[in-house]
Amino acid sequence: MTLIDSHCHIDGEAFDGDRDDVVQRARDAGVAAMLNIGTGNPHTDDFRRAVAVAERYDNVYASVGVHPHDAKLYDDTAEQHLIELVRSSPKVIAWGEVGLDYYYDHSPRDVQRDVFRRQIRTARKLDLPIIIHSRDADDETVEILTEECSYEGFRGIMHCFGGTPEMAKALMDVGFLISFAGNVTFKKAENLRDAARVVPLDRLLVETDCPFLTPVPFRGKRNEPSFVVHTANFLADLYGVEIETIAENTTRNFLNFFRLELAT
Repeated sequence: MTLIDSHCHIDGEAFDGDRDDVVQRARDAGVAAMLNIGTGNPHTDDFRRAVAVAERYDNVYASVGVHPHDAKLYDDTAEQHLIELVRSSPKVIAWGEVGLDYYYDHSPRDVQRDVFRRQIRTARKLDLPIIIHSRDADDETVEILTEECSYEGFRGIMHCFGGTPEMAKALMDVGFLISFAGNVTFKKAENLRDAARVVPLDRLLVETDCPFLTPVPFRGKRNEPSFVVHTANFLADLYGVEIETIAENTTRNFLNFFRLELAT
């Protein structure tokens, strides 16, 4: 059985003490590849660190893009820094995570919206797929993505889906894949399970978003890529299929989306 963690953060301090072991445990669990999402201040080495982790491991890829929390830091200099990272490493395969976060409002909402649109357009110029973060901003996220992503060749992932079934349907209409993280396993997350039920297998991805959102039965512990197996197993039960079916479909979806082949 082969799985892919489509969204993780293993370059962070939470993994500084045992990163090699974390990557090996993922391999041992059948996780054949991971997409490490760069986040942080674009005027520092935060994103360079994320790319360096991807370059260290043959089964790890990276993305760069300014999270809505840090949208207030995005400017021409930040953009050029990220573009240079994209051009300097073949392991950078996506732009993100970008989007809107109205739960924390760490950046002003008007700034978030402007930077969101700007980054989508930058990703388009670079022919990179985009990875979206959205929290408490369903309607505006769908509105912006519908307006900005209706172009030939568009590819996008709604990471750690947390919206309604209607939002999932609207994003799939635009062309998005929908990715579920460990929070779909939480006892009170029936809304996420309702959304998962409308996502067909050919539009589905799984992720950890580690070190966050540790799935049942490991809640309270640090999340890591090997735990994506538990989310996949939960979704298999939800869909009424074998876990191998979830693994086969989500792995194929990821590889086709990113135009990749697994290293042998």
